[in-house]
Amino acid sequence: MLDLSGCPDEASCRQRMLALLDTCPSCFHRDAFPAHFTGSALVVSADGNRILLHHHRKLDRWLQFGGHCDGEEDVLSVACREAQEESGINGLVVASARPFDLDIHEIPVHRREPAHFHYDVRYVLIAPETVTTRTSAESKELRWFTFADLHGWNLDPGLRRLLGKWNALVTRRSHHSPTA
Repeated sequence: MLDLSGCPDEASCRQRMLALLDTCPSCFHRDAFPAHFTGSALVVSADGNRILLHHHRKLDRWLQFGGHCDGEEDVLSVACREAQEESGINGLVVASARPFDLDIHEIPVHRREPAHFHYDVRYVLIAPETVTTRTSAESKELRWFTFADLHGWNLDPGLRRLLGKWNALVTRRSHHSPTA
């Protein structure tokens, strides 16, 4: 299996994800503990220069859109559904059916759920040029950011890596474009 980025953290995530697939038949269900799969999406503007994040109500931090698979094994479909539901944006376009990033992060104890891990498979979705957003009940706020806007913010390390990968891709693209 090809490495997505050459990042050692992702190689470890990929190995752990493959092991979960091999050992836990219910790994796409939210009641599979101590770990289960989730799907998420980095929503970017049509020109790729802005990122839409939401301030997650329960976790009280800025994140990409995403959620539980709830039995769905097509994680790209999960990421698309969650991004549309949480952003209110219709017509999101999948940048690539191949995952853009892999991340494993711990979720703290909440109500009757024990602490557990989300094995998050991440994609990039492109918003239409003219777009209207709608804040869902899961969010305190939605906001478009440039990379410069987020400089110095205390973001989740996995989100910081995801944003860095997208920024590197956009920067590389702008340096190689005929108009640059």
